[in-house]
Amino acid sequence: MFKNYLPQLRKNTRRLLYPLLSVTVVCGILLSSIPATQAISIPELIFRGIQVIQLSTISDRQEVNIGKQINDQMVGREFRLHRNRDLAMYVNQIGQRLVQTSDRPNIPYTFQVVDDSRINAFATMGGFVYIHTGLINAADNEAQLASVIAHEIGHIVGRHSIQQMREMAIAQGVASAAGLDTNRAVQIGVELALRRPNSRSAEFEADELGIINLGRAGYAQEAALDFMAKLLSSSSPPTFLSTHPATRDRIEAMRRHIDPQLAGQSGGMNDQRYRQVVTQLLS
Repeated sequence: MFKNYLPQLRKNTRRLLYPLLSVTVVCGILLSSIPATQAISIPELIFRGIQVIQLSTISDRQEVNIGKQINDQMVGREFRLHRNRDLAMYVNQIGQRLVQTSDRPNIPYTFQVVDDSRINAFATMGGFVYIHTGLINAADNEAQLASVIAHEIGHIVGRHSIQQMREMAIAQGVASAAGLDTNRAVQIGVELALRRPNSRSAEFEADELGIINLGRAGYAQEAALDFMAKLLSSSSPPTFLSTHPATRDRIEAMRRHIDPQLAGQSGGMNDQRYRQVVTQLLS
């Protein structure tokens, strides 16, 4: 009769053994990366093991969670948001319109206005996009503003922040076989968002994704080229242009992605209406 229970016993043993081996492996990896002088309890190791993420297989939920933590670290510490909620709602309305026609509409996006007169915009993982008031003021119309927002959405669609984070973690030697600790991931994310430009290939991909999405959303695609040319020809081009690939090359590359069937599309090109709206909202 005992023999009849042997298969079930072996099965139950395997169920208990595999999770135990997984915890042991994680703890072993973490122990190998901790200085001998630093004493950490087994429960703490297990806790830290749970907090380790694999950037190569990061889920949408994990990405959004890390993006939120990066956002919490930056807002109010690295910069402040503009006080006018109506301005934030206006930018969010444009952003959400573009999200719906993007190649990655299945995560929540957060569009925020940074109270800064410099012409700039940036994004981090998990759908967080930041637009400076200086850029809003510099745009001639809504389509030009939308072109920048579409470009930043392109970075999120391309998961460029995750790629940069992986590369930086490896370069700094903080990524282990188990992955990257989320606290360190947040620190790297803040550094990337504020002080590290995207790679040349990432910028060109975001340009391509952005201008295609701009047309899908009903905006004039030519606005993206017009705005970039305007910034390039200004007496003091924005700093971010000097850290990005050659602007003229980007303009020519974007021109190749304009859809001829949308050439007559003029959505968002009313300069006068845009100026009335932003003048009121920025005051």
